[in-house]
Amino acid sequence: MPERQQQRPPGTTDAMNPEPDHGEHSYEGSGRLSGKTAVITGADSGIGRAVAIAFAREGADVLISYLDEDDDARETARWVEQAGRKAVLVPGDLTEPAHCREVIDRAVREFGRLDILVNNAAMQRTYHAFEDIPDEEWDRTLATNLSAMFRLCKAALPHLGAGASIINSSSVNSDTPSPTLLPYDVTKAGIANFSAALAQLLGPRGIRVNSVAPGPIWTPLIPSTMPAEKVESFGKNTPLGRPGQPAELAPVYVLLASDESSYVSAARIAVTGGRPVL
Repeated sequence: MPERQQQRPPGTTDAMNPEPDHGEHSYEGSGRLSGKTAVITGADSGIGRAVAIAFAREGADVLISYLDEDDDARETARWVEQAGRKAVLVPGDLTEPAHCREVIDRAVREFGRLDILVNNAAMQRTYHAFEDIPDEEWDRTLATNLSAMFRLCKAALPHLGAGASIINSSSVNSDTPSPTLLPYDVTKAGIANFSAALAQLLGPRGIRVNSVAPGPIWTPLIPSTMPAEKVESFGKNTPLGRPGQPAELAPVYVLLASDESSYVSAARIAVTGGRPVL
């Protein structure tokens, strides 16, 4: 279980106690993504790192999009390359429309194609009073979590063919919002609806769109955005009585990215430790 701790946003992996499990020593691939290429945003740490490691071990080359956490991103790239796959690091702010387009353009230049887009980058902050939420915080949360996803999907679409997969990270908060994470809640509900609607638009092209709804997962986002006393009890309110590890999310992303999910689209997959998502 997490100990009482606090970091400055966006947080780093090596400062966490205990450090999260991203599947570095446990995930075993079986070629389910062989020959595919992927863009993963927020791939420097947390869920994004676990997905990058799993994708690489399943045979995919990976572009690692991240804000400015260079040490964490290089560690993710090291694991991707250790799996024998190509890792491309692209730092930058996804709230800038031009950077969203550059991420996709870079992937196409480096890989020659694009098969999988994982929109996973996100921000959140804790506020106990509605009046304390700054206008600029509201705007940046929506720009990071929602608008960037829209722009990345739009930029990627010309390069995605039949069989391609878009996977968006929603949250259990999309269904059961936490009052202290109001802007984050709004974006995560928006991601779930965006994914379901886009799946219907892109279905005739053979492109699948799904979302994953994680519950409390132990990532740098937690100690860097929550009060220390909340960090200490993080995840205890689930039926399983603990927070999830990023490694426990990766198999779901692999399934949705693989051809095994050829008839799965507009789905929202809950990975919540037992908390229902309706």
